[in-house]
Amino acid sequence: MWIFGWKGPSGFSARSTAEEVTQGIDGTGLTAIVTGASSGLGLETTRVLALRGVHVVMAVRNTDAGRNVKEEILKEIPTAKIDVMELDLSSMASVRKFASEYNSSGQPLHILINNAGVMATPFMLSKDNIEMQFATNHLGHFLLTNLLLETMKKTTKESNKEGRIVNLSSEAHRFAYTEGIRFDKINDESGYSSMYAYGQSKLANILHANELTRRLKAEEINITANSLHPGSIVTNLLRHHSYINAIAGFFGRLMLKNVQQGAATECYVALHPQVKGVSGEYFMDSNKANPTLQAKDAELAKKLWDFSVSLTDPK
Repeated sequence: MWIFGWKGPSGFSARSTAEEVTQGIDGTGLTAIVTGASSGLGLETTRVLALRGVHVVMAVRNTDAGRNVKEEILKEIPTAKIDVMELDLSSMASVRKFASEYNSSGQPLHILINNAGVMATPFMLSKDNIEMQFATNHLGHFLLTNLLLETMKKTTKESNKEGRIVNLSSEAHRFAYTEGIRFDKINDESGYSSMYAYGQSKLANILHANELTRRLKAEEINITANSLHPGSIVTNLLRHHSYINAIAGFFGRLMLKNVQQGAATECYVALHPQVKGVSGEYFMDSNKANPTLQAKDAELAKKLWDFSVSLTDPK
């Protein structure tokens, strides 16, 4: 961890902000989708990408909130190119609708930032009857990525520019269930732990990026896929744990990153030329980092891919 301002090999540290890691980068001509873009890290990522000239599509559950954010950003950056589209990652029907509308719009897609997520929720099932954290944090993004991939491939070929897929994971992947992914017990309420289930979904984000990397390289496609830990940040992810949220809010100013610092790594991985051609890596504090051995398990990644396909297959 490049803490206390100590810079890593990239020249950046945990204190670096999203604006700092993208300083001097011209994103004009690039189009990015950012999920969960109406608050927290997604909002700051949207703002900074727009500041660098990227056309940003905000994929959000609440389009009214999204439009309010868009207007606030436009006040600061009048030249910003921002669109708002509805997306509920806990609903496969919503994901399919979003992807269908985007693919038929004719817009290019250079960057996909799978940022949205829920954290440590009480046990509940998604609209498709899948445990909510796994459904939202992994499965919704898995399906979204697959449905948008042909548009990304087309964009990469026509523009001769590298495409980048960025999965927001977490160091919480170290605290998944012992077996990593509970393939046979995804919906088992009796053995459910809100924090282990969150860790499971974050482990899945890394495995997804790694297996996607393997498949893209096999096809010799100029698209990278990486995962990252943004750092410990106080956002509304902890809304289901009011006591912990209150403590985090109290100590956050001293110990945790602010949102500007938290969004740095995803902006770095999405835009920085240092990351050109880099794929299947895990980043933290805008530097490469080492995830767990489970996260590097190629067979587990393949198994998760097949499992995810079976769950998202419209049948």
